[in-house]
Amino acid sequence: MKIVHLLPLLLTLATLAPAQDNPVASSTMRQELESVARVGSVMVDGDVCQRIVTPLAKEYMFKVDPHDQFLAGDNYDVDDVSFNITKKTLIRLSHLTSFPSDVNLWMPIEGHPDKIQMVIRNKNEMSQFWRWGALNQDMTPQMETVLKTGQRVTVMNRPDWISVLAPVYNSSGDIIGLIEAVSRGRMDAHENVK
Repeated sequence: MKIVHLLPLLLTLATLAPAQDNPVASSTMRQELESVARVGSVMVDGDVCQRIVTPLAKEYMFKVDPHDQFLAGDNYDVDDVSFNITKKTLIRLSHLTSFPSDVNLWMPIEGHPDKIQMVIRNKNEMSQFWRWGALNQDMTPQMETVLKTGQRVTVMNRPDWISVLAPVYNSSGDIIGLIEAVSRGRMDAHENVK
């Protein structure tokens, strides 16, 4: 008799399971993130983005001082106006999805063609690529494809993650960086708590 009463409860719980476990939800997430990346590619102002990282920060990016291991990080500096304008645009873009997402700005580093920098990461601190604390890191093949071809690229290298990379253009039509529209099926609110 107890088994009969548990069956409706189990069926009810099954219908309340998170939508992220449903393959259709992943398809929906992918479509929404692709749409955000397409819109973001047009809305993010590349001219403004090029002013974010200051000459001081660029100068110290690769300096190593045996007496000050935090030299580059301590001298990381941004142009506040350009940074804030772009960050607000990226946050607004993330609100276009029906689920928690982030839109991050990545830019190649002049003089270091194999390196890239996450210039702005957003409120949920989601990224399929960023290494915690890294001022710069190796460029992935997918990022290189976007920067060279201007094509959007969808990446699902990590389980439960979806990122769509899209180019950012300046007023001359040059690709100066890329955005990462990203989300994941299961959110862990304490993941970045150290």
